[in-house]
Amino acid sequence: MPWHPPSRSSMWLLLVLLQAAVLPAQLCEAPGEAAAVRVLSARLLGLAGDPARDPDPSVYLALRLGADHNRREEEQYLARLRDVFQRRYGRSLQTAIQPHAAPHGHPQQDAAAAEHGTSAEAEWPETGRLALYLLGLRAACPPPEHGPQRTLVTWLKFYLEEDWAGSRRHGHPLTSYYQYGLGVLALCVHRKRVREEVIRRLLEAEQHGRFGHGDSSAVDTEAVAALAFTCLERQRLVGAGLAAELRTATRRVRRRMVEAQGQDGFFGNIYSTPWAMQVFIASNVCRAQSAYGRAMAALLGDLGAFTTGATMAQALPALHGRSYLDIASMQCREEPDTLVPVGLDPPPEVPGDKAVRLLVECREPRCPQRRLYDQLVPVPAGASLLDVLKVAAAQGPHNFTFDTQDTPQGPFLSRVLGLEARQQDRSYWQLLSAPSISLQMGVADYRPRDKETLILRLSHW
Repeated sequence: MPWHPPSRSSMWLLLVLLQAAVLPAQLCEAPGEAAAVRVLSARLLGLAGDPARDPDPSVYLALRLGADHNRREEEQYLARLRDVFQRRYGRSLQTAIQPHAAPHGHPQQDAAAAEHGTSAEAEWPETGRLALYLLGLRAACPPPEHGPQRTLVTWLKFYLEEDWAGSRRHGHPLTSYYQYGLGVLALCVHRKRVREEVIRRLLEAEQHGRFGHGDSSAVDTEAVAALAFTCLERQRLVGAGLAAELRTATRRVRRRMVEAQGQDGFFGNIYSTPWAMQVFIASNVCRAQSAYGRAMAALLGDLGAFTTGATMAQALPALHGRSYLDIASMQCREEPDTLVPVGLDPPPEVPGDKAVRLLVECREPRCPQRRLYDQLVPVPAGASLLDVLKVAAAQGPHNFTFDTQDTPQGPFLSRVLGLEARQQDRSYWQLLSAPSISLQMGVADYRPRDKETLILRLSHW
């Protein structure tokens, strides 16, 4: 029989089959929606390539957990992250401790030193951000050298001890239970043991419902804690008795999430939903749990809500059917180097004007006069909340002032009318749409409606 060269269609089919053989299917990924998810990944890659934006470890994690990659762009982004973290953590913990601090090296001594006011540097602990960076290093291919990682692990253990001591002294960590949970998760993924007292403090917070703060949802924090619990059990870093308690706690979290799922399919809100989905993915129950399928459908139906690097990075792992626990088993192998960055389209021009009522509130005892500002602010129809604040500051004679702090997630409202939100005081400027709907976007991303009333409220968690 004469030989005939394969047709173009058969070659294409062979290529698809070979690609499927190289890329194992994720049982929890979005069914039939690979193209839409790929576009979102390409947009995130486009944002990552912008040198004007500060690097964010969660962005790198989302790129590494994707199905398609751009090796050059990912390596450059990791190099930028390394520069940032090297500046702060390039020296050992011992040399950074204040001269009067007790020597570290023993967990109980570290905790006691932290409880009596000893701290590394004057800056507040950044447990969560350092944890995300360590997770990113574990996901890197090729893996980085172990020497610098050991220093980072030491820093993270120190931060966790300070958070643990803070929880003993104040009833809550110095940072938050969300960051505390990320710290435990990162150490677990690196197969580093965590003291049982540190783990139990997170477990007790879950048991007694201490994860919520203010009027906001506790879904994100519950999800991070459940991922940490699942990792500790799976990596066998705890004894059998504690492992059973952690397993029970994870089931409780999943049950609460299912019971609290809204009619719209979201767990809490659209931005906390991907975190909740990671819990179902890590527990291998995504296909057996109908709530997961409803949440996935809800996310896919509103992908346009993910417009910033931070929100895209939060959504993409779940859309790819991956969780942060998958980082522990990642192996460097041939990856498809096919992802091309896509730039974000600028928001469309909206003709006309609108008027937004702006309120500033501060609760007693800090503010005897609860309402500090109440004015109607005229702005262009397409204006963001940040634009509203700028116009309010420019229009007299009401003396409105505000400050923002640049973060990888965008501008963060830090001070209004001279009142500063400080992590040390566990205070923050809550953004609300009247009467009490919490905005799920930052000041630069939210675009208020005409005649909408927006509330800036100094709150505590």
